[in-house]
Amino acid sequence: MPKSTVAVVGRPNVGKSTFFNKIAGERISIVEDTPGVTRDRIYCDVSWNGRDMLFIDTGGIEPDNDTPILKQMRDQAMIAVGAADVIIFMTELGTGVTADDREIASMLKKSRKPVVVAVNKVDSVGDVPAGFYEFYELGFDEVIAVSSLHGTGTGDILDKVTEQLPTSELSVEEEGAIRVAVIGKPNAGKSSIVNRISGEERMIVSDVPGTTRDAVDTFITNKYGKYIFVDTAGIRRNAKIEDRIEKYSVIRANAAVEKADVCLVMIDAAEGVTAQDERIAGLAHNSGKASIIVINKWDSVEKDDSSVKKFNKEVEIALTYMRYAPTAFVSALTGQRVEKLYPMINNVYENSKRRITTGLLNDFLADVTARVQPPTDKGKRLKIYYMTQTGVCPPTFVLFCNDAELFHFSYQRYIENCLRDAFDFSGTPIKLVIKQKGEQPKGGF
Repeated sequence: MPKSTVAVVGRPNVGKSTFFNKIAGERISIVEDTPGVTRDRIYCDVSWNGRDMLFIDTGGIEPDNDTPILKQMRDQAMIAVGAADVIIFMTELGTGVTADDREIASMLKKSRKPVVVAVNKVDSVGDVPAGFYEFYELGFDEVIAVSSLHGTGTGDILDKVTEQLPTSELSVEEEGAIRVAVIGKPNAGKSSIVNRISGEERMIVSDVPGTTRDAVDTFITNKYGKYIFVDTAGIRRNAKIEDRIEKYSVIRANAAVEKADVCLVMIDAAEGVTAQDERIAGLAHNSGKASIIVINKWDSVEKDDSSVKKFNKEVEIALTYMRYAPTAFVSALTGQRVEKLYPMINNVYENSKRRITTGLLNDFLADVTARVQPPTDKGKRLKIYYMTQTGVCPPTFVLFCNDAELFHFSYQRYIENCLRDAFDFSGTPIKLVIKQKGEQPKGGF
């Protein structure tokens, strides 16, 4: 099931970031007593009761303050609300219900999203203080006492959130479909490729960048299988995101990547690989998604016998961290090679789910360490005891050794390259987790 999105909102200095850090299990958000420290959205993955969620921490909302920074923080928070499946509305016991709380409550009701009210800083043990019940006047059914500092009540909050999450985003017909996010900068041909694939004009196609303002799902079934294509708004650099609609589009595009099984990274052949293409491709890579680099508008480029080779080299240099991703040269306008994307999607998706048995992995490990000895430092040699696979999407491997500091990055890269040679992991990132003997393995990307 795709990840659902949960936004944590509230006025400044009520403890949103402390709560967020407690749930994330690490200090992701900066925590200070100064209101407005968290000025942008910050993300983390959370699993609870068998549900995977993307949590968004936001800057504080001050409805009546129009100073540039606070206005931007308010806009960012409301963008997160627009993208969320469930909202955690953080308030504070000590101040009681404020005018800003009431104004924020009014905004959240207009979103028509499920809202769970967290009354923070209830730090005492036992019955909740009488002031806690004041927060029911905000008009929401779910009001829960929490202490972000001590962590009490966070489990209750997560229980309520998971109860409110969508049970399924897929119809019976769509079950088992591969979810494909089509990402890229504006005017790279994302809508055109989805229209060509679906055989109908689902999206507006225009030469004006930014025509697609939202993420649009297109369900397709054919001889290759079942697919849900998500056309996303073009992602620009932050400095060029000027209006709230486009900011909303960017967060929806990021959410589409998080929920995808495979990403098609669209690149305009006429422009070549730009710095913005590198950043967008990095979204898919950092999220651990199987990916295909799609060079669109190949029909508009003057070519010779070495054109494909030259462009592949350009892609390899610019996207050096994604050399595992295959490249497809297509034309959404003419339909050239578009149908070949389906087998490629199936292949990279299957590779991202591939599992290798521990026995086979350790035979592999014995072979590769015999070919190239593990490194030494100051007379101490790295010893790798064994390896095991702990996850898929992306394939995640844990290697237990005598000293993690001896496991140099270059040797990790050697192990990864050997894994790719021995097993078919084309199109998918690989995650290596290095553990000293006695530590518990942790998977995930």
